[in-house]
Amino acid sequence: MPQFAYKARRRSGETVQGTLEVADRAAALAQIERQGLVPVQVEAAKGATPAAKSERKVERPKAAQATGPQKRDILPVFVRNFLQRKKRPKLQELATYSQQLANLLHAGMPLAVALTSMCHLESKGIPKDVSKQLKQDVTEGRSLSAAMAKQSHIFSDLFINMVKAGEHSGALEDVLRRLASHFERFSEVQSKFKSSLVYPAIVASVGVLIMVFFMTFMLPRFVSIFEGFKVPLPAATQLLVDASNFVSSYYWLLILLVIAGLVVWNRFQATSSGRRTIDHWKLNAPLLGKVIRLNVFAQFARTLSTLLVNGVPVLNALKISEEVLDNRIVKEAVVLTREAVTDGKTISQPLARSKIFPQLMIDLIKIGEETGDVPGSLKSVAETYENELTISLRMLTNMIEPAMIIVMAIGVGFLLFSVLSAMFAITSSITR
Repeated sequence: MPQFAYKARRRSGETVQGTLEVADRAAALAQIERQGLVPVQVEAAKGATPAAKSERKVERPKAAQATGPQKRDILPVFVRNFLQRKKRPKLQELATYSQQLANLLHAGMPLAVALTSMCHLESKGIPKDVSKQLKQDVTEGRSLSAAMAKQSHIFSDLFINMVKAGEHSGALEDVLRRLASHFERFSEVQSKFKSSLVYPAIVASVGVLIMVFFMTFMLPRFVSIFEGFKVPLPAATQLLVDASNFVSSYYWLLILLVIAGLVVWNRFQATSSGRRTIDHWKLNAPLLGKVIRLNVFAQFARTLSTLLVNGVPVLNALKISEEVLDNRIVKEAVVLTREAVTDGKTISQPLARSKIFPQLMIDLIKIGEETGDVPGSLKSVAETYENELTISLRMLTNMIEPAMIIVMAIGVGFLLFSVLSAMFAITSSITR
């Protein structure tokens, strides 16, 4: 009977090696899982019988045959990948998936069995085929992180490296729970940021619709009445009429200008210098700039802390944190920090040299380096800035709401004043 050499891990993280004499590789994997172990690598032993070797030789043509002619699969694969990119899961969906998998592992299920159960659980945003592919790869002897790396359209580098660190430390369940907490916190911050802009956007949209309705539907009717009396219109009314006539006559020009502006803007932000200029403006914009800075700094500190506390090397952690950031200015500062850390320096020194990160963040990281608890210091930084972000968003919303109401009141008041002043002029001419 064929022999298979295996490498597996206990739930405590201890690595176990040995050989099994079973009919095939699937039986070897099943026997390993029945022992409560997590298979890492399973392959035919060096002294395997010819039957085992011939069995492995037969598998390769089947795999090659299953792939089929590549030319016929090019279009479907491209379309499928495009749809998968469009349906990238949200942070809350990743948090739910991580929590569910951690709960199954906590119940004592082997990893392959837990992934099989994940195929039947409701995971919004993550297709069941993803869990099926993960289960197949793990059953074939791959690690969970290696299997997730093949699903890069679902799992980010942060997720994959965290899982990899959990596998090496034997604390995969704890890492999955930390990932769930990490994604939930980020999702909460994003929700607060978006919700703070909902009300101003609604008010602005209603104001624009009222202006358009009045200029295109109501004003022409008033103008026809005013022209019938042949009375000179007041300056405010004449200005409104001229603006309405210009929009009615040259609306196509306005549409072209809007399209041209969007094209120029998209091309500008597509360039490296343009993107950098926009990101610099975001960081220094009045009112909104503070909110953006707090969000970026909290995101960087939270991501780096989560990676370091789970055993990811500092250079890899900085690299992943750099990729998570959207702002080009802050990303360049992290790149310079990573290069300086490669030279043997601490994190706080190059971060301070960039003059991008606030002094409070630098001081807390420096204290963490002196006490040997950089992840804890970064966590404190993230919590501090997330609390400040919540307060700043509330203040920004409280400032924008009355400002939008005042702007709408001025706009509607100008429209009413223009119409009423014309009516008063007509009334005065009639009484004379």
